[in-house]
Amino acid sequence: MQPEFTRVLTEDQITATASTILNQQSEEGMILWFPDGHADTWNHTEAAMALSAAGFVDAADRAYEWLAKAQRADGSWHHYYLLDRVEDAKVDTNCCAYVATGVWHHYLTTEDLTFLKDMWPIVRRSLDFVVDHQSAAGHIPWAVHTNGMPWSYSLITGSSSIYHSLRCGIAIAHRLGKDRPEWEFAAVRLADLLQYHEAEFEPKRRWAMDWYYPVLAGAIIGESASQRLAERCEDFVLDDHGVRCVSDQPWVTAAETCECAMAYLAVGDEHSARSLFESVQPLRDNDGAYFTGMVFPERITFPDNERSTYSSAAVVLAADALDHRSQGSRLIIGEGLPLLR
Repeated sequence: MQPEFTRVLTEDQITATASTILNQQSEEGMILWFPDGHADTWNHTEAAMALSAAGFVDAADRAYEWLAKAQRADGSWHHYYLLDRVEDAKVDTNCCAYVATGVWHHYLTTEDLTFLKDMWPIVRRSLDFVVDHQSAAGHIPWAVHTNGMPWSYSLITGSSSIYHSLRCGIAIAHRLGKDRPEWEFAAVRLADLLQYHEAEFEPKRRWAMDWYYPVLAGAIIGESASQRLAERCEDFVLDDHGVRCVSDQPWVTAAETCECAMAYLAVGDEHSARSLFESVQPLRDNDGAYFTGMVFPERITFPDNERSTYSSAAVVLAADALDHRSQGSRLIIGEGLPLLR
């Protein structure tokens, strides 16, 4: 018999948190990290997903409209945007791919087929751009210089996220009666690298995301996924305070903790997932926003008093996944996506 759980956040709490994200959305639809900050397409999309999940559908629509307008002719987006200009012109392949995850999530949440059809050209161009940069060995570079030259290395976290986004793109294609076998081939090759050739990626073992993200994204599944989480849990989970951003610092972050909670949910360990989610609640501010991180045992926010929209978005999406609130609640852990192996 499965244990019964109470909801991790109330509807009012989720609405309050989503409202703090909405407060950082520009008139054009772009969602900043924080006041006077910048935006990137990955965190912008994550924030849009949180708005959809919380019922702020019109605001989420505006977020996707901004993505459509900002997309470059080759299907990519620049790395960082300010309200009035591009801040960093290089291209992050993972950020470009993640738009597909957001579009599929918004469709699952709203069942708006017109939206899906309208966004299909944007998704097609973005994933084609990413797949076109896959090497003969299967790697996809983390970034591309402004002159079109790809960076020399790939990242575990970014590649895992791309794998998940490709599966979302394939799901969109299937729903619209399209055929994209090259995306399926690219995703299978990525998964093979992540499962069996991890040493070929740029080493980032200090970072928690490289530990749990292949599990969260579904690149590593089954017993291998459970073993991966168990092997380095003590390195990254700081007592009952949450997940360290990096293994050698006592800095717990809201986003990493919530994402890691969803990774545990992906392997069926709901107890650990809920425990991690609860551990991040001391980072909640009075208006429902979440501080980016906190240093223990001093309990000092770091960066100082920073409240980031991507942190609040991760909380909303984790609460949605844990409580099955919206129709897209389990997409983040790959539920319902095509099985490619």
